[in-house]
Amino acid sequence: MNYELVIEGGQPLHGSVKIKGAKNAGLPIIAASLLMDEPAVIEEVPDLMDVKTMLAVIKALGAEVNYNSQAEMIATNAINLQSAEPPEDLMRKMRASFLVLGPLLARFGHARLSLPGGCAIGTRPVDLHLKGLEAMGVEFSYASGLIEGKTSRLQGASVYLDYPSVGATENLIMAATLAKGSTTIENAASEPEIVDLAGFLNSAGARISGAGTKRIRITGVAQLGGTRYAVIPDRIEAGTFLLSAAVTGSEITVKNVLSDHLKPLLAKMRETGVEIDETDLSAIRIKGSKEKKCVDLKTQPYPGFPTDLQPQFMTLLALSGGSGFVTETVFENRFRHVDGLVRMGADIKVEGSRAVVQGVGKLSGAPVEASDLRGAAALVLAALTAEGITRITGLEHLRRGYSGFEERLRSLGASIKLESNAQLRREIASGE
Repeated sequence: MNYELVIEGGQPLHGSVKIKGAKNAGLPIIAASLLMDEPAVIEEVPDLMDVKTMLAVIKALGAEVNYNSQAEMIATNAINLQSAEPPEDLMRKMRASFLVLGPLLARFGHARLSLPGGCAIGTRPVDLHLKGLEAMGVEFSYASGLIEGKTSRLQGASVYLDYPSVGATENLIMAATLAKGSTTIENAASEPEIVDLAGFLNSAGARISGAGTKRIRITGVAQLGGTRYAVIPDRIEAGTFLLSAAVTGSEITVKNVLSDHLKPLLAKMRETGVEIDETDLSAIRIKGSKEKKCVDLKTQPYPGFPTDLQPQFMTLLALSGGSGFVTETVFENRFRHVDGLVRMGADIKVEGSRAVVQGVGKLSGAPVEASDLRGAAALVLAALTAEGITRITGLEHLRRGYSGFEERLRSLGASIKLESNAQLRREIASGE
């Protein structure tokens, strides 16, 4: 049965919300558990569709998996892996599924998998993953949409990434962990999720240094033991909740955050007139302003402004005074949420990789459809402040990255509920 979110805008938010573990750290960490010769316990893993997809992938490969979604804890045991070929239907569900490539090559010396799927926000080619692994001794062949990699033994190498790809950096780190000799990754991605992956692997006996910088060095080890590890808080979820207060002119406290991971967002929010208090080391208090100033925004790899918060921030700009430019440098198709915002009354014009935002005084409720994960969050934020009722479909995207999103917004005072499309059809037929 299909569902939609029904949101009545104009309700002020108040209170506090606790941020869950980072999806973009949890997924590679789950993949990395394939490298271990002993059981691993991963804590603070939110109940998300993407998490369940990744768990289904490693389970299909022969790993034992026990996920307590209420406790947000995963126990894995990959000692007796049976396959190096994950199911094609699971691979096509999610981009991050490709992260099993490095671990499988390290464990088996071969892997066969299809190209991954996920949000349609850009091409996101995997050539950087493959070129780096080729430098480590892997030979790849391609047939019928499948990639097969083979190597007698992964060898340490010096790899330079043409672009600081997060996924490529993660795959290479995992592959190099059990490779012979040392590997150096230059121009590596430096996101906090990279640091968390390295922390997880090091806690099991890996030898990784430099994570969080542009130069990462990995000295291969013979095997990894078990470990117990807690995932870092989700900076994108934290930013989404902070922006929910900014767009509605509300005051809330966001708990379980690492503010160092949010510096570019907090700086831009302050430019718009939002008041932010970071006096608590693990919490941020935010007070939205009724008079918002439009600013220019440009996404960049970390530590620049994250592309995963660009759609939500655009919602704030749409409600601000003046005009501003939003330039997207990471994904070429990350303006798909604009149509929904325009349908609600926003004045946004897309010109290639740049959007011109002319602030408007208010938005109006309307039926809209989400087409990707962060775009869905942007539409929810717009609905929270819009006059009237907004109905949002395409919730499968939202479920990929936000756990209990509507319940937590409701706890802050939002008027938001989940309805089935069948119920909506009955209302339309009865004229209600």
